Amino acid sequence: MSISSQEICILPNKNNLALLQTNGMPGNLYNICSNLPATPTRLERLLRDRELRKYSKCLNDCEAELPSSTQDCFSPDLETSTCWFNDEELLEPVSASRSLNDDGERLDFRASKQRLLVVANRLPVSAVRHGEDSWQLEMSVGGLVTALLGVKEFDTRWIGWAGVNVPDEIGQKALAKALDEKRCIPVFLDEEVVHQYYNGYCNNILWPLFHYIGLPQEDRLATTRSFQSQFDAYKKANQLFADVVNEHYEEGDVVWCHDYHLMFLPKCLKERNSKMKVGWFLHTPFPSSEIHRMLPSRLELLRSVLAADLVGFHTYDYARHFVSACTRILGLEGTPEGVEDQGKLTRIAAFPVGIDSERFIKALELPEVQDHMKVLKQRFAGRKVMLGVDRLDMIKGIPQKILAFEKFLEENPNWRNKVVLLQIAVPTRTDVPEYQKLTSQVHEIVGRINGRFGSLTAVPIHHLDRSLDFHELCALYAVTDVALVTSLRDGMNLVSYEYVACQESKKGVLILSEFAGAAQSLGAGAILVNPWNVTEVAYSIGYALNMPADEREKRHHHNFKHVISHTAQEWAATFVSELNVTIVEAQLRTRQIPPPLPIEVAVDRYSCSNNRLLILGFNATLTEPVDTLGRKDSQINEWEPKLRPDLQEPLRKLCDDPKTTVLILSGSARNVLDDNFSDYNLWLAAENGMFLRVTTGDWMTTMPENLSMEWVDSVKNVFEYFTDRTPRSQFEVRETSLIWNYKYSDVEFGRLQARDLLQHLWTGPISNASLDVVQGRRSVEVRSVAVTKGAAIDRILGEIVHNKGMKEPIDYVLCIGHFLTKDEDIYTFFEPELPSEVPASVRPQVPTQVRTSTAGSRAALLLKQNSMSAVEQNKSYSIDGDTLHLMVTDRISFQEGSSVLDLQANDYFSCSVARKRSNSRYRLQSSDEVVTLLRELADHR
Repeated sequence: MSISSQEICILPNKNNLALLQTNGMPGNLYNICSNLPATPTRLERLLRDRELRKYSKCLNDCEAELPSSTQDCFSPDLETSTCWFNDEELLEPVSASRSLNDDGERLDFRASKQRLLVVANRLPVSAVRHGEDSWQLEMSVGGLVTALLGVKEFDTRWIGWAGVNVPDEIGQKALAKALDEKRCIPVFLDEEVVHQYYNGYCNNILWPLFHYIGLPQEDRLATTRSFQSQFDAYKKANQLFADVVNEHYEEGDVVWCHDYHLMFLPKCLKERNSKMKVGWFLHTPFPSSEIHRMLPSRLELLRSVLAADLVGFHTYDYARHFVSACTRILGLEGTPEGVEDQGKLTRIAAFPVGIDSERFIKALELPEVQDHMKVLKQRFAGRKVMLGVDRLDMIKGIPQKILAFEKFLEENPNWRNKVVLLQIAVPTRTDVPEYQKLTSQVHEIVGRINGRFGSLTAVPIHHLDRSLDFHELCALYAVTDVALVTSLRDGMNLVSYEYVACQESKKGVLILSEFAGAAQSLGAGAILVNPWNVTEVAYSIGYALNMPADEREKRHHHNFKHVISHTAQEWAATFVSELNVTIVEAQLRTRQIPPPLPIEVAVDRYSCSNNRLLILGFNATLTEPVDTLGRKDSQINEWEPKLRPDLQEPLRKLCDDPKTTVLILSGSARNVLDDNFSDYNLWLAAENGMFLRVTTGDWMTTMPENLSMEWVDSVKNVFEYFTDRTPRSQFEVRETSLIWNYKYSDVEFGRLQARDLLQHLWTGPISNASLDVVQGRRSVEVRSVAVTKGAAIDRILGEIVHNKGMKEPIDYVLCIGHFLTKDEDIYTFFEPELPSEVPASVRPQVPTQVRTSTAGSRAALLLKQNSMSAVEQNKSYSIDGDTLHLMVTDRISFQEGSSVLDLQANDYFSCSVARKRSNSRYRLQSSDEVVTLLRELADHR
């Protein structure tokens, strides 16, 4: 195989994510050496990474074949090349220099490999101790081991438990040294932790639940008591794994956590280092949310997994179940890409694992395998061979398989001496009573069938309670006519893949359970069955044995093509590639997120000011965190928002400060604000600023005079209808808007109903009206176009100035809220540099300290307000330099010259609460941080 050195150029990248430059080759879509393109999309980045892997593998193969004297042609000339870097550079282009050193010698510009830390419960080795400081190690063979050994792009290290208890320090050091030669790093667990964590929580709780078997039922009290100790041991073990990872982690490493044993690990890692690249993959099914919610620790485990950047499953069904569990149990938002929690997106995707198909295909040519095949063909000459290879496990459906075979023999007597079932049942957990009972049950059924349909010279079922070596297994796959996989619940089942890989000559038929993950991949070429339906399986056996040759070939061709293209190595490389791309996208999203509020700076500017205005939202800002889990025990009195008790004292101090004006600006109704704030000396603006009062006065309206409310009755009818159709939903009629809330309804059903409601609204009562439909997280609100917090603030500001008789300009503004996107125009109202129409995505998030212009440019916007309330009809505005002056000629004499704003840029702080994508300058993570901030302000009056 020969490739011109001009055809391929592999460029160096510190994370081995350089994109491929090709000249004159198919797929020049990925050529990046021309003019600088726009930021690549996810698909473009993944395709480029795939091309890199493909041609890098091709290059490695070529170098292995060529003599050393000819390999120089593969050293790239990088004089004019450009490559794309990942991570910190975030796809910034850099130019590379020529590949010669000072002495004129050609340098090796092969990219340094990115390190991959694979963290699994067990290391891929078996360790046997010989003496005090001597260990014998033997590499294990398995799907994950095979997958990652085939991935050459990464420098892989394994972290896990060696499977043995090593209590002494000498033994631990000796084992660690021996494992280091195998690129393995041990995690040492004592016997008690292993018993409670592995045998207890993992195998007795999580594994049965994830396979739909349910939690232990024998002794509920004993189970409840032992459950907590098992869960504590589980968390302790995960923390021990995290300690080892942190000890060996280097910046830029990818950490790949595996399986249900380590669900707590992503959280432990991210708490230590939030920039660590963490992926988690589940090798079993993930159950539906109704099954998962049975788990007492369901919340902790889900949130721990969501700490990862990328979460992978074998099939789309499992991924969908996980997202559903997060939405139904945690109350989070599920998106097409994953699960979003306060702006942080955890990507959820399906990555079907494969096998090393080339290993099985090549094995068929080995003399040992050919000899085994010859013996088997002679032994079963004249009979069709059916095969089952399973662990002797409850989920594998071995009894169902054998009973279906019995029914087939009953209904097809002509086949009784022409077919044989070879069942390989690999023993597992032989010390567990349930498994011992299963073994006895299988033996009893096999004995009955063989006694019923067998003869002195032949029996219909050959049952082996042992495993076969690799050569024997390949030979058995190759001579089989029908493979029978009847798993009751299986993460993937790679036996079906192995069988297909060995059937290129015979074109055998695969009967596959629809409850195995492999059914998603091989279903089109296999015969799918419900293993619980014995009659259906028996019929499928007959159909497979009598299948015409052309149909067998067509089915096999489809499956074989999938098996050889979706290998274990490709699975591993794809996951890590997706993880790297996910990290890049997360960093790009982070650029659009306002920075955290510098509380010290905000407090310091507050202390230096003389006339302060604090604008505070209410819901999710001054209230307790909302429980959106759809709890069955939530009461009606919990539906009304309540001021946090820990905010009462600092809020009262701020309200009593003569230099500070506090405005509560909320979408809530007037009675809600009255109930919470009547005892405070502040201003209340209800229904998005359409009603206003100081707590010592009466409510007044700030609504524009031309505001039409003729649409209310028709929208109300739609809301009433959907409230009746959606349990635990409610709607509220306000004077300026109508709100339908499904916060406490079933999450998924509520979203479906909301989607249907919106279709009814747009095609019916609001189709020709000047209305806005504002969608909240769990609500739909209909309001007039003119009703927003930003549109009302100038009218509110004028009334406050008039009422207080302000003679000093406002020189400090703090605006905090968990506002809907529609109402975030309040943030840009005081923004000095850009008008509010400019979206947040293009408005630079510049720290307050470096902004120098004043807020006077807002005057132009104020002068454009066309709709003014009755209380403002006699107001006039003027501009003096960079300062806006608002005069109320009927209530404040012109001679007083009272100005509204004299606001420098570094005296304005707008903060969104629990929203990461916002028009605000800054953000606060939660209402807890609001409490911290207001306490600081109250103490610095």
